[in-house]
Amino acid sequence: MEGITSSPPTVGQQLDAFLEGLQNLDSTHKYLVAFATCLAVSFVVLNSGQGRYLDVKGKDHQKAASQKKDLIVANDMPQKASATGKKSVVSGGREPRWYIFKIMNYVLATSFLVSVVHFLLNSEEYIMSNDHIKTLGAVWTLFVLYFWGFFGVSFVDTDEHLEEEESPSSPSSSSHKVAAPENVSTVLPPPKGPVHPPAPFAPVCSDPSTQKASSMKTPGDISSLSNEELANLVLENKLKDHKLETELNPTRAVPVRRLVFEKKLGSLGKKGALNDLPYEHDLSYERVFGANCEIVVGYVPLPVGMVGPCTLNGESVYIPMATTEGCLVASTNRGCKAISAGGGAVSTLLRDGITRAPCLRFESAAEAAALAIWVEETHNFLKLKNAFESTTSFGKLLSAKPTVAGKNCYLRLKCFSGDAMGMNMVSKGSLAVVELLRQNFPTLKLVALSGNMCTDKKAAATNWIEGRGKSVVVEATIPKRVVRTVLKTTVKAIVDTNVQKNLVGSAMSGTLGGFNAHASNIVTAVFLATGQDPAQNVESSNCLTLMEETKEGDLWISCTMPSIEVGTVGGGTSLPAQAACLKAIGVKGGGDIPGSNARKLAHVVAVATMAGELSLLAALAANTLVQAHMQHNRKPATSK
Repeated sequence: MEGITSSPPTVGQQLDAFLEGLQNLDSTHKYLVAFATCLAVSFVVLNSGQGRYLDVKGKDHQKAASQKKDLIVANDMPQKASATGKKSVVSGGREPRWYIFKIMNYVLATSFLVSVVHFLLNSEEYIMSNDHIKTLGAVWTLFVLYFWGFFGVSFVDTDEHLEEEESPSSPSSSSHKVAAPENVSTVLPPPKGPVHPPAPFAPVCSDPSTQKASSMKTPGDISSLSNEELANLVLENKLKDHKLETELNPTRAVPVRRLVFEKKLGSLGKKGALNDLPYEHDLSYERVFGANCEIVVGYVPLPVGMVGPCTLNGESVYIPMATTEGCLVASTNRGCKAISAGGGAVSTLLRDGITRAPCLRFESAAEAAALAIWVEETHNFLKLKNAFESTTSFGKLLSAKPTVAGKNCYLRLKCFSGDAMGMNMVSKGSLAVVELLRQNFPTLKLVALSGNMCTDKKAAATNWIEGRGKSVVVEATIPKRVVRTVLKTTVKAIVDTNVQKNLVGSAMSGTLGGFNAHASNIVTAVFLATGQDPAQNVESSNCLTLMEETKEGDLWISCTMPSIEVGTVGGGTSLPAQAACLKAIGVKGGGDIPGSNARKLAHVVAVATMAGELSLLAALAANTLVQAHMQHNRKPATSK
């Protein structure tokens, strides 16, 4: 009829027409349409990122990625241009929408199972109809194409790639990029300066797989190269640090490795830190006389290894360790790599004060108790404080805690000692306190300036509970993938090993302060390298190691160390080699704020201990410890 126009087709009619058109296509064209659809999905997913990405739970990770965006090694580190001529930069831009694949996997896998169940329940109807069979076959073909081409993508780690391969394809990538930390529960502080990426190679004796021959080829005959050229090859990851001895020889490997670490430390503002650390036989006996040792007949050289970088409180640290125990440095270095790969560790100071407890004896228990009551009066404590602080420029008396045992009163004096470990300071101040007490208690007799309630160089519950020196707690979150690829175990296995060994096993043995795997190993090695009193490793090694599996399946670890006794001035810290190690850490001498350097050193001891705990417990969980030590920590006897 004239004047009547047909209305435009509805959306449903258009969809029906489209499906009818697809059914009329021959098989070849149908497969081409399926291929084009898959290609379009790939293009959209891989090229439409917005600088952020979500996990299965829809959590936004952009904030975590941005925290690491600008963490690039300083410009004086050797840099290698990429194929495009641009220097390596931190990835922080567009990120593929990986989560789409996970969502599609759930939807399509469920749809496929539903279609199979539907076919089984209505098999007779489908068998009797060729059209139904063709339609179902086409649908299943699309399912198979997706599963074959895209299903496995969801199993690829969707976070930034923190773990580098043993043979990286781009040498500059592992040296100059810092990837965003994976989903971690530990709140990380902002960076305080250049933060170095985790070590690209972390061979460890307790992991035999890291000792296998590498597929990375050494660039030609390197023996003719200069030490500077060899150091640059190491920095560019063309030559493995731990292979220097085998590629060159042990004598030449040491100066080359020193150049490597001098460049790394220089990028952190610690240029020349290793200048006074000898690697040839050398010791100034003039410095030793009257300060460190008597009746000197020589010295015992100890090898010093360097672990790191380890990201601690937002900055990279390299930690010197002096030891004769094979595998210890390599193992600790693996732990540092795992910590840094997770974004780093956070260390907090709980208390700071060295103690001395003179033993005071009276003619009666009542007099001893009277002194204890007198000391606890606030105005009387202020008198003790003034007497104590009259003997020192930096020392501050923090508390005086009396303990009565019959006629004896043990007065535990706690003192802030600045950057010194403080034993001489607190001892001198304690004598002044005793003299003041004699004025009020004439029968007081000083039995011993140290009455063993301090408690110095002995295992004691008072140190475990009250603390001595620096009380520190350090924590980190290690992504489950890093646990698997770097530590070579699983989160569940290492957590269970920690509980059964460090907690249950230690409790059954009645240990005091020893709820850890081998804290004293690392504490002693750092103490020897940095000029601390090695005997104080007894109380400084008090450590409680805890591990948990987070909601995301990652590993949370903490080490609580209530009595780390360290200093950066006085004692062995004045010797050139030990001072060089302190300079490498960045804590040589007194800090700008009194006590700041000694406190930082305590944090470094704690994070190194945590790194050692991580690696050893991983080796125990994987049952590779004994095998590796027998293979790598034994040498045949040399013939005379």
